[in-house]
Amino acid sequence: MESANRIRAIMGALRTSDSVSVAELAALYQVSEMTIRRDLDELAQQGVVRRVRGGALSLLLRGEEPPFGVREREATDAKRRIAAEVAGLLADGEAVLLDGGTTVLEVARAIRERRLTVLPLALQAAQELATAPRIRLVLPGGEVRHGEMNFVGPLTETSIRALRFDTAVIGCCGLSAEHGLTAHDLPEVAIKQAAIMSARRVLVACDSGKFTRTAFGAVCPLDRLDVVVTDDGIPQDQHDALTAAGVTVRAVRAVQALPATP
Repeated sequence: MESANRIRAIMGALRTSDSVSVAELAALYQVSEMTIRRDLDELAQQGVVRRVRGGALSLLLRGEEPPFGVREREATDAKRRIAAEVAGLLADGEAVLLDGGTTVLEVARAIRERRLTVLPLALQAAQELATAPRIRLVLPGGEVRHGEMNFVGPLTETSIRALRFDTAVIGCCGLSAEHGLTAHDLPEVAIKQAAIMSARRVLVACDSGKFTRTAFGAVCPLDRLDVVVTDDGIPQDQHDALTAAGVTVRAVRAVQALPATP
């Protein structure tokens, strides 16, 4: 198993277990204990685990959002396919707002060759688009949230409310029929709400794992959304709830993810 896949599987295990053992992981993945130690050292640098003798303890708190570097490794194939689908829904010449998050960052990468006016709400997406030859890049003001590198605060909110977009591409921490669109970070809730209010069309880009999660801050109910682009792992009841609310659901096919360690 390749290193990236192995680390993703270990992170999956850490969501349900408080600790992992070097010896057990080495036997499970049929690699040396030294290799597993390097994997755990990398996760420790990202703030995912605390290294202890013989293994590691999980630092992933169930009530908090995992670090950006962790989420960037999750459902990578699904996110790229979702991003390609989103790019196909944008017409040349549109004014587009790009939210923060790992899935929307893939959207930024997918539209580099397009002719669009884009306001990104994360520095990673701004960097991706800074040298794109046909992108008219507009940056908001505001404070940058550490770790996520998203723009937040009243200056960002004011910048968004002063503009009008054809499409807002929104990411999320959770999406469900019962709770709607949710986010962990409360300052980001206000930014997402401003983005939704300023756009003619609201397009949510998220992998199907988000349908099993509900975050702390409520952003909006389902009927404020126009399109949800996800992968084919979306639960049928959630698919039906979205369509019943008048939302168009586009579910792309994704490669089967590796199972987490038991």
